Amino acid sequence: MRTITTTADLAEFCRRASGAPYVTVDTEFLRERTYYPQLCLVQLAFPGDGKTDAVLVDPIAGDLDFAPLYDLFRDHGVVKVFHAARQDLEIFCVEGDVIPEPLFDTQVAAMVCGFGEQVGYETLVRKIARANLDKSSRFTDWSRRPLTEAQQRYALADVTHLRVIYEELKAQLDRSGRIKWVAEEMAVLKDPATYRVDPEEAWQRVRTRTNSARFLGIVRELAKFRETYAQTRNIPRTRVYKDDALVELASTKPATLNDLGRSRLLLREARKGEIAEGILAAVAAGQAADAASLPEVDGERDKMVVNPALADLLRVLLKAKAEAEGVAQKLIATASELDEIAAGRRDLPALKGWRREVFGEDALKLVAGQIALAARGSDVVLVPL
Repeated sequence: MRTITTTADLAEFCRRASGAPYVTVDTEFLRERTYYPQLCLVQLAFPGDGKTDAVLVDPIAGDLDFAPLYDLFRDHGVVKVFHAARQDLEIFCVEGDVIPEPLFDTQVAAMVCGFGEQVGYETLVRKIARANLDKSSRFTDWSRRPLTEAQQRYALADVTHLRVIYEELKAQLDRSGRIKWVAEEMAVLKDPATYRVDPEEAWQRVRTRTNSARFLGIVRELAKFRETYAQTRNIPRTRVYKDDALVELASTKPATLNDLGRSRLLLREARKGEIAEGILAAVAAGQAADAASLPEVDGERDKMVVNPALADLLRVLLKAKAEAEGVAQKLIATASELDEIAAGRRDLPALKGWRREVFGEDALKLVAGQIALAARGSDVVLVPL
C-alpha cells in the first residue's frame, strides 16, 4: 500500500493515470465539527499493473498541492469514477473550484441497472466484485495519524473494487443503450450550484407548515443569518440553531433577550452574545420587510387537489414500469411527483428526458383516460381506451 505525501509524487501518479481510460476516486473526511468537510484522505486507482496503480493521498501527513489532481480531474480523456459522489464532489468544488469531468457515479448507474434504491458500495462489491469488505474501520477518526494498516486497507478497497464495479456497470449500460440515462443524472452532480448554499436562498431548505408570506420572510432572515454565521466560522449550521428552533423563532417573534430565554428549542449558547443579537436582528428585519420583497407563496401548491385513487394508479404504473425496465422506482419518480401529476402539474423531472420515455408518456395517457391498467397473469399491462 503506497501513500503519497508530496506534490511531486502526486504529479507522477496523475501523469501515469492520465494515460488510463478511467480513474476511480474516493475520499475520507470529517464534518461533524465544521461547516465545510475536512479532507483527510484521497484514494485513487486506475487499471494498471496491479502494483503501482492504486494509492492513498494523505494531505494531513504531507505538504501537498492538489493542482496535479485537479488537472487530472479536468482531463476529458479520463473518466472519473465515484460511488455516491455528492459529498466527495463537494470537497473538490469548495477546495479546488473543480468538478471532475467526465463523471460517472456507480450508485446512479446501479439504480439504472436494476440494483435497487441507492444501493450501497458494500452490496456492489459483494454482487459484482465477488468480494467482502472489512467494515471495522468504517467509523474511525480519519484525521488521526498514523493510519493503521486496517484503515489503509479499508480505504484502498474503496477504489480497487470500484474498478471492477465500473467496468461491469458500464458494460451493462452499453448493452442496454442506457448510458445516456446516467449522463443525464450527472448534470446535477456537475453543477457547482449543487454544492454552494447561498445564505439568501437558505430558507428554501427549511420545512414549514405555513405559506404565510410574512412568516416565510422571517424564516428567510433567520436562515440567512444562520448560514452566514456558520459559513464564516466554519461550524455546522445546527451548532447555531436547528431547523425546529428556527421555525419556533419565526412563530414566537422574540424581540428581547428575555423573549429568547423562553424558547423551548434554542440552544443555551444561542441565547446570548452574537447569535442572540443576530436572531433578534433577523426577526426584526423579517417583520419590517416591505410586503413586495417577501418570499412568493406557492399558491398553486395550496390549491393542488390530488385524486388519491388516480395517484394510486400512477404508483401501480410506476411499479410496473420499474420492474419491466429493471430500474429503481425512486430514480424514475418520487411519491410527491406522482401526487403532482395526479393534480395536474406537468413541469416535473418525471416528465422529462429518459424518464418521460420510460414512464412519463404513459403516466400522462393514464391521467388523460387514454389508457387503463389491467392484470394479465402476474403482470400489469396497459390497455388503450
